Amino acid sequence: MKKFVIVLVIAAAFAAGYGYGRWYGKPAPVASGAAPRKILYWQDPMHPQYKSDKPGIAPDCGMKLVPVYADNSPAGTMPPGTVEVSPENQQLMGVTYGTVEYQAMHDSIRAAARVTLDETRIAKVQPRLEGWIDQVFADFTGKAIREGDPLLTIYSPEALATEQEYLLAIKAQHTVHSNPLHEIQESTDNLVTAARKRLELWDIGAAQIDRIASTGETIQNLPLNSPISGFVMERNAFPKQHVTPETVLYTVADLSTVWVIADVFEYEAANVRVNLPASLTLVSSPGRAFRGRVSYILPDVDPATRTLKVRLQFDNPGFALKPGMFGEVELSTGGARKLTVPETAVLNSGDRQVVFLDRGEGRFEPRAVTIGVQSGGLIEILSGLREGDRIVTSGNFLLDSESQLKAAAK
Repeated sequence: MKKFVIVLVIAAAFAAGYGYGRWYGKPAPVASGAAPRKILYWQDPMHPQYKSDKPGIAPDCGMKLVPVYADNSPAGTMPPGTVEVSPENQQLMGVTYGTVEYQAMHDSIRAAARVTLDETRIAKVQPRLEGWIDQVFADFTGKAIREGDPLLTIYSPEALATEQEYLLAIKAQHTVHSNPLHEIQESTDNLVTAARKRLELWDIGAAQIDRIASTGETIQNLPLNSPISGFVMERNAFPKQHVTPETVLYTVADLSTVWVIADVFEYEAANVRVNLPASLTLVSSPGRAFRGRVSYILPDVDPATRTLKVRLQFDNPGFALKPGMFGEVELSTGGARKLTVPETAVLNSGDRQVVFLDRGEGRFEPRAVTIGVQSGGLIEILSGLREGDRIVTSGNFLLDSESQLKAAAK
């Protein structure tokens, strides 16, 4: 029963068009101009003890006999998993070649990221006096405003009373201006200064105070201005609303620069440092890259994801980067000359990385390798290959299937 199953497996490979039946059981193709290899005898691949002086079919398993060469490099003595493929079948399989060589690699770290507000450019707007909102100018979330623009006006009885005191002090100052008693003049001057200072502490601008002094009229509805330029991110101000100094009326954020928070895996964290250059690509703008730098590395690791949060700062011309966007950052950690192969040359199953080495005359050896960093279409080879080795860069998946089938048959 076991032999019958093996025969079925080999037959299936034959039917696929590039299995054992296409090249196994006949001499390996000889490169043009090379001397033909001398065949000593033919043997059963399943039972090497059976030998024959001519090609044919093994009597026990029904497989074609394989050649044994005088140079001691037949399929039976090559490294495990080695396969032989004729030039015709190589063309059908799309086999192409490359060379193991030293190249300059720019190491980088890729990490998922999201855009957030720059916390140093956020202003919470609160009144410094108690009163009632009269008019609201910044009347929706997301509105763009400039520094000094009025957000709303407030009616405050307390501020109004202080304005009146200020006007009375100015009137008294003018009245005693010609009084010979310097003590009285100094007293009225102090009253004017104190009243003006109280108005300033309530965030009433110098221009408004000068207007009160010049016109002799109070301002009933005082404007509350934006402290910075930016966008209204939160609004809690409505007409006729009662407010106190504890009331947060607006949150205004300057989006000319933003922060990007990247989640770097714990094992890559040692390569991250402040001022490291980085590029950001967004899900919403796949063809555009933004340039920034690492500004801070948070001191703790997320216990759930085992990632370190890295903060990057990006200029935001045109406000293309919007808080809440997702993307990917690439941190450039440096560069050096390393032994490399193209990414397509490596078959990576997670726990096993294999590159097919061209041994000449249609023979391909699967070589286990240890890989390092990946960048720019290249993979660093730490062990398993040497500079100048000729390797397969495409069609290696089919070679790997044949190699594993052959290993299973043996």
